[in-house]
Amino acid sequence: MSITYLEAIREAQARALRENPNVYIYGQDIGAYGGAFKATKNLAKEFPGRVLDSPISEDAMVGSAIGASLEGMRPIVEMQFADFSANGFNQIVNHAGAYFYRSGVSLPITIRLPNGGNPGAGPFHSQSLESLYAHFPGLIIMTPATVDDAYNLLLEAIALDDPVLYCEHKYLYNRVKAERLPEEVSFSAGKALCRRPGKDLTLVTYAAALYDALAAATELEKEGIDIEVIDLRTVKPLDTPTILQSVARTGHLLAVSEGWPWGGINAEVIARVASKGFHLLDSPPERLNCRDTPIPFHPDLWLAHKPSAASIVKKVRQMLEW
Repeated sequence: MSITYLEAIREAQARALRENPNVYIYGQDIGAYGGAFKATKNLAKEFPGRVLDSPISEDAMVGSAIGASLEGMRPIVEMQFADFSANGFNQIVNHAGAYFYRSGVSLPITIRLPNGGNPGAGPFHSQSLESLYAHFPGLIIMTPATVDDAYNLLLEAIALDDPVLYCEHKYLYNRVKAERLPEEVSFSAGKALCRRPGKDLTLVTYAAALYDALAAATELEKEGIDIEVIDLRTVKPLDTPTILQSVARTGHLLAVSEGWPWGGINAEVIARVASKGFHLLDSPPERLNCRDTPIPFHPDLWLAHKPSAASIVKKVRQMLEW
């Protein structure tokens, strides 16, 4: 028997509700219906009065969570899609993000963003917004790629006294599985992990792009090219030391993300390595993002729009020929 990425998210919420009476979940259709993706399925029955349907107003959802957290609660806000969080942007960045700086009072809020693309989802249900929110101080941005991280990082997000944007990737919900949930909960936000050691090039990535990176590394291994894959896990704070240590071993850096290129996480990774580790590089650092256009509906166009294992392989070959 296995557990999916989506089930890990559900189980983490159930555990948090069970262990802390101040935790509750608030979002659109999350009660009896169980949410757009069923991340709260059956939780309303198990925890009466603590899995609450909200109005169709992301602004009101986040605003009410801010008020509740000021009264000692630890709300989890579920957005139906990350894209819709733009309607709560003012509350997220101007109020939740800035509140501790202005008042010295913590706001322990977790905002779950079903992030990234799925085949056929189109431009309003596929956006990767982690870079947008990472721009603003006061917010922690988590981007789990594995079942273990989906579980551990969500429990850590709920336990933290800071507002957290928890960017769960929709493509991974039922595609990524593990044999069981982790027995020990480990809190490690801000710490990247080496998912595959290598000596020829450092590939930094996160969320669903991790699996394209690992597939590319497997393909390149047939050519004798040894790729090291770093999974950021949390994009803010960013684990610069782990990235620099890897580049020191390999001399080459490729950053891969499903987000848009302008002002993105990839750009921040490259800027930090260029500033702190320029002497470590044997070639110009490069990045692969999705195309700088709205996200297409057609599954074939969507696949061509974002980075893939094939495009990563092509880019690595070009870099190593420099």
